[in-house]
Parts: sequence; C-alpha cells; structure tokens
Amino acid sequence: MAPGKFTELFFLDEATALAAGHRPCGECRYRDYEHLTAMWEQLHPDQYGADAIDEQLDAERRDPRTKQRRFHQTDLDELPDGSFVLLEDHPHLVLGPQLLRWSPAGYTTRRQKPGGSIKATVITPPSLVALLATDRTPLVPFVHPSAIV
Repeated sequence: MAPGKFTELFFLDEATALAAGHRPCGECRYRDYEHLTAMWEQLHPDQYGADAIDEQLDAERRDPRTKQRRFHQTDLDELPDGSFVLLEDHPHLVLGPQLLRWSPAGYTTRRQKPGGSIKATVITPPSLVALLATDRTPLVPFVHPSAIV
C-alpha cells in the first residue's frame, strides 16, 4: 500500500469498525464520512477533519506511551446500542436489552444485559460511544444480519 493512501480495512459491520476505533473512509464512504465529521464537530468543536479525528481516536484506543490497547470503564446501562464491551474475555455488542457475542462471521450467542449499575469494560473508544448516542444512521449496515432477530 502506498504511503498517504487509504487503508484497506474491511469490517463485519459499522458497529465493529467503530469498536475498532475507525471512522468511515473519506473516499469509498464519502457520505458517511461527511455525516460523521459533521456530528464530530458538534461533539468536538475544536477538531476538524480526518487527521484530527484519527489522532483523537488513536489516543483513545492505544496508550500513547506503550502503544498497548486501551479499554475504558463505564456503567453498562449507560452505553448506547452499537457499543462493544468485553464480557468473559470476549467482545459483545450492546443491542437493546441484550449483549451479542461477536465473531468474525457474525454474532452468535445472546444474553440479557445484567440489571443494575454494573461496570463494563468498553472496547469502543469514548468519542465513538458519544457518537453512537446521537441520532446517526450510517449508509452501510449498522449491524450484521446475524444481530437481527
């Protein structure tokens, strides 16, 4: 791949891409990219464009000193649909009252979200969790068909 060109990444669905800390491509998904950047500017008024977004997301998903993967903690019941959490060392999608176990081929087992104020290990970077809490509908499938009952 040539320097300064797009990264050839493909994800199961939009929720998976966001959990990995990636935004829509400004070339192949330009309308989604424009929509995300407009919403990003509302959430982060001092940041504009792909470089600023990528820098923020990189800082949220990797420790700047060690470059190790970074996770975040929050109450499970505060997470919007589309967020990913670690549960029993496996990634799970938050979708309504359920947690769906992720696999590269689709979502597998479902379980009810535990009630109460349970702390969750969140995979999705905080800025993208905030974005998921807005009224945003991507042009590509938000979740893989295996998530739909």
